[in-house]
Amino acid sequence: MADAELEQIRKARLEQLKAQGGGASSPGASQGAGNQAEQQRQQEAEARQSILNQILHPEAADRLGRIRLVKEERATDVENRLIMLARTGQLRQKVTEAQLKELLNAVAENKEEEKIEVVRRKTWDDEDDDLLDL
Repeated sequence: MADAELEQIRKARLEQLKAQGGGASSPGASQGAGNQAEQQRQQEAEARQSILNQILHPEAADRLGRIRLVKEERATDVENRLIMLARTGQLRQKVTEAQLKELLNAVAENKEEEKIEVVRRKTWDDEDDDLLDL
C-alpha cells in the first residue's frame, strides 16, 4: 500500500463523513462541542478501521478482534504498529494471520510484565515467642 493511496482514501472518507453530519452540530453550544468531539473520535475510529480492513486478511482481523476482547491495550499497540508500517510503505501485501502472530510475539517480548516481589522476614521476633509460654 502506498502512502499516497492511504492518504487519499483517508481524505475521501473524512469528506464523506463531514458531508453526512455537517449540519448536525451547532457551534457555540457546549453540547455541540461535546457532540463534535464525539464525532471526531468516531471519524478517527472509522478511519483506523478502514485502514486495518485494507491491510489485514480477514483471519488476521478476526484474531486481532479476539485479542482486543482480552487485552485492549495490546491490540491497540499492534494496530498502531500496523498502521505505521502501512503509512511508511513497508507493507507490500495484506498481513496474514501468521505475520500477525509474529508481530504479537514481538510486542509481547517488548512489554515487561509487572513483577510482584514478596519480601519475607528472615528472623522470628523473640518477643512474640514469649506470649506462647503463658
